[in-house]
Amino acid sequence: MLDGALDALRDHGVTGTSARTIAAAAGVNQALVFYHYGSVDELVGAACRQATEQRVAHYSDRFAAVTSLRELLQVGRELHASELAQGNVSVLAQTLAAAQSNARLAEPIRATFQLWTTEIEAVLRRVLAGSPIAEVADVPGLAQAISSAFVGLELFEGIDPDGGRRAMEAIDQLAVLVEVMDELGPLATRVLRSRIKKAGKR
Repeated sequence: MLDGALDALRDHGVTGTSARTIAAAAGVNQALVFYHYGSVDELVGAACRQATEQRVAHYSDRFAAVTSLRELLQVGRELHASELAQGNVSVLAQTLAAAQSNARLAEPIRATFQLWTTEIEAVLRRVLAGSPIAEVADVPGLAQAISSAFVGLELFEGIDPDGGRRAMEAIDQLAVLVEVMDELGPLATRVLRSRIKKAGKR
């Protein structure tokens, strides 16, 4: 039924996803949806979480091997291409839109999204260790920003592929700037650290 829920979302969208369409996709009696999950919303939330857990596990080794922000962005590019090919970007867009006005769906979708954010945060803590940025940056907040940026780019690219490409290239440039900061000499690093701290207090 979990796979059936995702298939129904891909084929019919949120508005067309019901116990009937899920049951048809899963090849089961629709009464089982309510017996096992209580509601269609609960089933959709569980399906999204399971699918995301599988995707995070699939990419865990790639995340663990990341040693720089540019490598993290490269993994993000690979993940984006894979998610787009599998139709998961469409599911993401549908569920995020539905969750805006559906409290029962909002919490499981938020928790599902957090799985990616937690993985990204772990990478950021590792690659930024010792960097002047790490001393002042809100790493959990930065992880949320990166996760949100990729979601936004995934959705935006559907209507403006060139704009999405340019946005990704701009993020790559920021990653290069961070690497340059790490290569500065001791004096320049102290000046940079001081300026970053002052900016953070404004």
